[in-house]
Amino acid sequence: MNIREESLQKHYEWKGKIEVVSRCEVNDRHDLSLAYTPGVDEPCLEIQRHPEKSFELTRRSNLVAVITDGTAILGLGDIGPEAGMPVMEGKCALFKEFADVDAFPLCIRSKDVDELVRTIYLISGSFGGINLEDISAPRCFEVERKLKEICDIPVFHDDQHGTAIVVAAALINALKVVKKQVGEVKVVINGAGSAGCAIGKHLLNIGVKDLTMVDRFGIICRGMKGLNPAHAEIAELTNHRMMEGSLADAMRDADVFIGVSAPGVVSEDMVRSMAADAIVFPMANPTPEIMPDEAKRAGARVVGTGRSDYANQINNVLAFPGIFRGALDCRAKCINEEMKVATSYALASLISEEELNEENIIAPALDKRVAQVVAEAVIKAAHETCVAQI
Repeated sequence: MNIREESLQKHYEWKGKIEVVSRCEVNDRHDLSLAYTPGVDEPCLEIQRHPEKSFELTRRSNLVAVITDGTAILGLGDIGPEAGMPVMEGKCALFKEFADVDAFPLCIRSKDVDELVRTIYLISGSFGGINLEDISAPRCFEVERKLKEICDIPVFHDDQHGTAIVVAAALINALKVVKKQVGEVKVVINGAGSAGCAIGKHLLNIGVKDLTMVDRFGIICRGMKGLNPAHAEIAELTNHRMMEGSLADAMRDADVFIGVSAPGVVSEDMVRSMAADAIVFPMANPTPEIMPDEAKRAGARVVGTGRSDYANQINNVLAFPGIFRGALDCRAKCINEEMKVATSYALASLISEEELNEENIIAPALDKRVAQVVAEAVIKAAHETCVAQI
């Protein structure tokens, strides 16, 4: 069997990847009275008097909702909320395995932004954090923005920010390998969807100055007609040289290429046109924009993809478990830009100077150190920016 066939078989066997496990024993009438009626009245009334006690008297302090509308499920697209459940369950399993965060999947049967926002807000009091997942662009930007305005717990769209954080960590170390400075390199991002726009903004936050965004219609430039709000916003922040043209035009003399787009859109000639010691992160899954061996053959010095069967896997699992672990532990009001930047540098620090080379710029997905190091960085940044509540 190939991996897809084996996974399908295992899902039939598992009948779900997560389950609810009781933290209290109910073996006799006294246990029942403590866990349920009449004893449970007292914690209920305590929370009524002091709503913040819900974080101490319930599992809310360790519980994250993983929420999708099923419109952008991995590489499968709009397959519906029920069909997205295996991915959401998988995400919940990763939360638990990597950071001991309890997570619960919620698949909402609506594509209306306001309905999604209202639904998520109404249930937010049951959770310590909201992880938005696989919601299509540009709607995902609006959903996240509106939820951040009204929710009093962290709201984090992993497809955007988790990807951006790990890409930045890999880039920080790749630049050390090629001995280039973050503020001096020319960076090109192909794919201006949720991940691409978030990567662009995050790279600006870590010091990138020369950034060009490209989408299916070519280089994004200020003043272009027909840009959606997300593209219009990113146009104001990037392409200060007002370049026009195709991806091939953008990549000429670039130091860094980052792809979150489509398979096979980058040729060896395009890589050859880049600057010496180029860094190439083709991350379309499962087939990248250019295969790593082809990029290397064309002169790329450092290559990273989203795949586990090549060196330098750029994987979101390095970010989201530890980010929520830290945010929950300090009861952060939000996950802000400073916390995201701190996470990128924390991830980069896991590769020592002695270990750092072209084939080793980012910690492996199964590295057990990651969640704790990320959580500590998140907590520190949360306190420094006054969003931590404990």
